[in-house]
Amino acid sequence: MGILDTFRLDGQVAVVTGAGKGIGRAIAIALAEAGADVAVAARTQADLDSVADDIRACGRRALALATDATDRAALDRLAEGAAATLGPLTIWVNNAGGIPDGTPRYLTRTDDDQFDAQIALNLKAVWMGATVAARHMGAGGGAIVNISSRSAYGPQVKNGPYGAAKAAVNSLTSTLSVELAPAIRVNAVAPGPVPTENFDDCMGTDTAEKREKLLAMIGIPLARYGTPQDIAAAVVYLASPAASWVTGQCLYVTGGR
Repeated sequence: MGILDTFRLDGQVAVVTGAGKGIGRAIAIALAEAGADVAVAARTQADLDSVADDIRACGRRALALATDATDRAALDRLAEGAAATLGPLTIWVNNAGGIPDGTPRYLTRTDDDQFDAQIALNLKAVWMGATVAARHMGAGGGAIVNISSRSAYGPQVKNGPYGAAKAAVNSLTSTLSVELAPAIRVNAVAPGPVPTENFDDCMGTDTAEKREKLLAMIGIPLARYGTPQDIAAAVVYLASPAASWVTGQCLYVTGGR
């Protein structure tokens, strides 16, 4: 087997949460391009149907199932449906996340309900997804990839609840990698700024001019924003045999910042 062959996912069955748009969509399509059959989950069925069509255009099988990633019973139904339709699960990507109402907040100006919503979507959903995935993978093993964030590192002025939740995802990833070894590898990818719809809503960068102004303020060494495909490439690596000796790690894909 040549080195490039180790990045192939032929015969694999993947689940991607938060797959309707943006980074999640790119991850699902990249996994399919690498050879996996993919079950995609998000809240909006129409978005998922579009992603599933793109997966099938890659010559792979797809399942689109509307799912609330903060509901354990819904995640169980997702896993059961994916296994019944596509076969035994070998890859699970916990991508669902973000700022629920699109409003970044200072920790000291966040009420209990707002904080709980951030934790439910960005941390508890990852924990539930990983434990559901592990149960359905069983002794056959596989790879779990959690989507963290550059916000997990260092102080996050006006984005404290999100940063705290993502920092906890990194800790959760490290611990699960030990609990589930050697059958299941668990890693994370931490994206830097990627101008998705959710990013623009949160940062107020709804025009090219505003995005360029923010980019100059951030000072990314590679001098550009990330793309969903940048993140998808990292996920494919961590899910593939090329990363068969990698677990418990968080790969920061941030342009150097």
